Amino acid sequence: MKKLLASRKGFFALAVIFLWAKTYLTYQTEFKLDITNAMQEFLLVINPFSASIVFLGLAFLAKGKRMGIWLLVIDFFMSFLLYANVLYYRFFNDFITLPTLKQTDNLSSGMGGSIFGLMEGFDFVYFLDIILLIVLYVYTRKNWTTERLAFRKTAMVIVSGIALFAVNLGLAEVDRPQLLQRTFDRTYLVKYLGPYNYTIYDAVQNAKTSTQRVMASPNDVTEVKEFVDKNYAEPNPEYFGKAEGMNIIKIHLESFQSFLINYKLNGEEVTPFLNSLVNDKELTYFDNFFHQTEQGKTADAELLMDNSLYGLPQGSAFSVKGTNTYQAATAILNQEQGYTSAVFHGDEKTFWNRDEIYKQFGVDHFFDSTYYNMENSINYGLKDKPFFEESMPMLESLDQPFYAHMITLTNHYPFTLDPEDATIDKATTGDSTVDNYFQTARYLDEALEQFFNDLKESGMYDNSVILLYGDHYGISTNHNKAMEQIIGTEITDYENAQLQRVPLMIKAPGLKGGVNHTYGGELDVLPTLEHLLGIDSSKYIQFGTDLLSEEHNGVVGLRNGDYISKDYTVLGDDYYDTKTGEVIEDEDKIKEIESEKDKLAEKLSLNDKILYGDLLRFYDPEGWTPVNPSDYDYNHRSEEEDK
Repeated sequence: MKKLLASRKGFFALAVIFLWAKTYLTYQTEFKLDITNAMQEFLLVINPFSASIVFLGLAFLAKGKRMGIWLLVIDFFMSFLLYANVLYYRFFNDFITLPTLKQTDNLSSGMGGSIFGLMEGFDFVYFLDIILLIVLYVYTRKNWTTERLAFRKTAMVIVSGIALFAVNLGLAEVDRPQLLQRTFDRTYLVKYLGPYNYTIYDAVQNAKTSTQRVMASPNDVTEVKEFVDKNYAEPNPEYFGKAEGMNIIKIHLESFQSFLINYKLNGEEVTPFLNSLVNDKELTYFDNFFHQTEQGKTADAELLMDNSLYGLPQGSAFSVKGTNTYQAATAILNQEQGYTSAVFHGDEKTFWNRDEIYKQFGVDHFFDSTYYNMENSINYGLKDKPFFEESMPMLESLDQPFYAHMITLTNHYPFTLDPEDATIDKATTGDSTVDNYFQTARYLDEALEQFFNDLKESGMYDNSVILLYGDHYGISTNHNKAMEQIIGTEITDYENAQLQRVPLMIKAPGLKGGVNHTYGGELDVLPTLEHLLGIDSSKYIQFGTDLLSEEHNGVVGLRNGDYISKDYTVLGDDYYDTKTGEVIEDEDKIKEIESEKDKLAEKLSLNDKILYGDLLRFYDPEGWTPVNPSDYDYNHRSEEEDK
């Protein structure tokens, strides 16, 4: 045994075993892969081996002792990939894709603190084996041969790894038919193939999608427009044009979930101001409104809200499709009714590539961190109270009517707040993420109250449509145990789906205040707003439908192919009655559900054709002038703005 460990082959075998062991341990301790049978458990055991053998086996191509250096470098990168997925999964409950790697600019724009917050003291074990291998290499390399391993033997090692992968894939397809066609379901792919093989598959898929723009043609957009026209919802004449000519103030409630509305922590309202807006019927509150974001999270929410398009199945369109042609709310309102547009955001302009994609959207003004006193920052950027206070003069300076999008930041993971800003006690679940969440939500609520008072004093309140929305969940499924203490019930897959509600509140003329139980999602907001302003949304390509229309489609399709409606909650192959949470077994209902699933799958496919193929460059509706991004410059303030 000692002689074997002192050889290159023994060194390789030990590296493979170490990498396999920590990968399998990660499956059991970090990733929630929902193992339901012995076959899946067996695949978890074998799937790290194939990639480990193939990639570490490449080190045998090096001559003599350099083989050890090659192996250590390859092992480090594979370990780093595994650990990066662990950190990503701890917050997003998802796995890294190659497009998300293009979002690394966000790391230099405030995200670093969140990453450090995800690290645990025991994380050194992800690299402990490499340290042991380095020590072994230093003490045994003198015994290694200086010759390169025969190419035939190296090829046999690599081919054996490929053969093992073929067996792995074959067994996976038996347990999960059409596995490789389910590109949106990364949990399945990692469960069956492992994180390393999944990354290779992801790279192949991205190589395929990158060619779609080159191959796209004007004929492709025709198919999309036919689908959109067939599913268009006529506006409700009771509301159409009721808000024409009014300012639009859209407020982004970061990571705010609907369970907070009217929720009491230790007998105290967490969000008393927002509760008052709902309870006093000052705004219309859609209590069955769901976020539809995927990996892009906040950026996906912006895309959905302003374009009525889904984000990408992998990565963020803001980052990887930032030069596409769009027909966003900002450009539509400008061309249809002469609106000025502005985005207010107390963070760096490059975060989520906003300074570039906003030009494609036709945003006139982007008030980023350079316009604010950033000494009042915490976590991701400017605190919400000074953000709203400092935004008021800029808001008042805009030509009216205007479309203003205001992005809050304080209620963002890891939900950090200075002690002097806390006006409610933390929760006491023992999970710091959940416990802190209520303090930052209260702070946001107080900031909103201040802003509403300022709007009223300025005279803009009565002449503005005000729209508040939650962008995505704040508490991921990794914190379900703590959340069960908060909501007082076990969080099953069904209950977790219901927790994906985020608030949508609208103040507009003619709208009946109070609670509206219509089911809808972020995709539906743009056509709703257009119809309130008297703009016919049918001329544009938008996948949502007007929430106020009698023809509104109440099936809220999620980016992963699941959906929620007032009747059904569909999660993969599991179908539930939304009213009771019971599993559906009635064949007629199942046929209805599967018909809607097929329709949603078509919608998602067409949506991806638009983004990957940049199809809107071929579509100019009557009266439309394509946005010229070179007309916009957010790099500095003008002298007039400085004054």
